[in-house]
Amino acid sequence: MNEMEKQLNLSERLKSGTEQQHRQLDKRIMQSQPFADLNSYQGFLRMQLRLHAAAESLYKANFYANLLPGLVFRSRLKAVIADCHDLKIDTDLQQQDLQQATTINITNPYYGLGWLYTVEGSTMGAAMLLKQVKKCLQLSETFGARHMAAHDDGRVIHWREFKTLLDKLDLTELQQQQALDGAVAAFDYTINSVEVCMPEVVAST
Repeated sequence: MNEMEKQLNLSERLKSGTEQQHRQLDKRIMQSQPFADLNSYQGFLRMQLRLHAAAESLYKANFYANLLPGLVFRSRLKAVIADCHDLKIDTDLQQQDLQQATTINITNPYYGLGWLYTVEGSTMGAAMLLKQVKKCLQLSETFGARHMAAHDDGRVIHWREFKTLLDKLDLTELQQQQALDGAVAAFDYTINSVEVCMPEVVAST
């Protein structure tokens, strides 16, 4: 850890350390034009299913119960599954995605913190995506885009509360690095899931 990194709290370090992957993910998602039609959006939902299923065990893990109070209520896997059902995504494809997610086995709890940072952070980007889903596909927080719904206390407050909990943790330099490794891995996993589930749309000339 260099001197600049030492001056950052955990959430700031995770943000700084994943900027490249974050930009890559956003660019790649937009290249697939996920809101062009319902078929394209189905691919987007399958990517979300893989991500949230891969992280689901963390939301239920006893290790985080005291460190991150209320974490279990932040899980959006059920909402993603409901969205998949709304869009009538083939159940075999859903099972494939859920099975693929089981290949992610997070045994280091600090590595898991990084995964949780990445998954929880996606709630902020969901605000813009929800607007597009409503405009282009006429879906909503109650049908097809349930997992994009804001929390009752608002996206910003909910996200700040999560970051505050992270930043209060007394972690060693090694544990912070493990958290960063986990965050990067979560972004990489999501990017890979986009490649599998969301074909890139090549502009015609």
